[in-house]
Amino acid sequence: MMQNIRRSVAAGLFYEEDQKALREQITECFESKRGPGDLPVKNRKGFIQGAIIPHAGYIYSGPCAAWAYKALAESEIPDLYIIIGPNHTGLGGSALTTQAFETPLGIVRSDKSFANELINKGSITESELPHLEEHSIEVQIPFLQFINEDKINELKILPIVLSHDFDYKKLALDIKETIVETKKRATIIASSDFTHYGHNYGYLPFTTDVQKRIYQLDKKAINLIRKFDDIGFLSYVYETGATICGTIPIATLIKSIKQKESELLQYYTSGDLMGDYRNSVSYASIIFK
Repeated sequence: MMQNIRRSVAAGLFYEEDQKALREQITECFESKRGPGDLPVKNRKGFIQGAIIPHAGYIYSGPCAAWAYKALAESEIPDLYIIIGPNHTGLGGSALTTQAFETPLGIVRSDKSFANELINKGSITESELPHLEEHSIEVQIPFLQFINEDKINELKILPIVLSHDFDYKKLALDIKETIVETKKRATIIASSDFTHYGHNYGYLPFTTDVQKRIYQLDKKAINLIRKFDDIGFLSYVYETGATICGTIPIATLIKSIKQKESELLQYYTSGDLMGDYRNSVSYASIIFK
């Protein structure tokens, strides 16, 4: 039976809505000077447990995202990509969905059996409402379709949207248990941008040496993440007021995986791209092996 389909809300806004133009745009993200420089070579070695990947418009964060997707494309294919994003819209709180996601590159199915096992553990419920207008999950899908084009019929996702006050520890435990019980190899993607600085975002903790201080603010957060220190990371965000939109998805990711190896692949800000730091958003690609 065909799954209920969530239609794209980000095509034409965050990325190209024409299929050919979207493929070209993603290719450019890989080949651009802030991207990894070339397309993935699919030798499929090693396994990536998780990744933190930005979700802004592709013209801004796409080259940064391409670093993580190149690493994913060159690693072993998981049975499932669990994509956890923040709730920007405020609609419906926290929930997963078993809808299939449609983009200009086609339709990707959700893993309903895994979703049901996770729901039965009690930490998360199912609802389409938080996903209706939310872009943080959707902007990851075309990249996943692009890097798994040769295995597109096997591609499965589990989209989860979390609000800022969600009990991530219980969900992380339930995710780990469900992975073990279902014997599925899962890669967890936390969809998040980093510091949103400026009047547009209501965040002006400093007004001098802006570029340097944004870098410092993000670097401390990234270092805590790479140490798998979810408590320290959340405390740092609280103390600084750091406007990292995917704070809870990131905490869920680092609590859900084995504490092994982490790597920062790319970091830059929209201020670096535009040469204007009055309003700037930071992007980072981090992988966990």
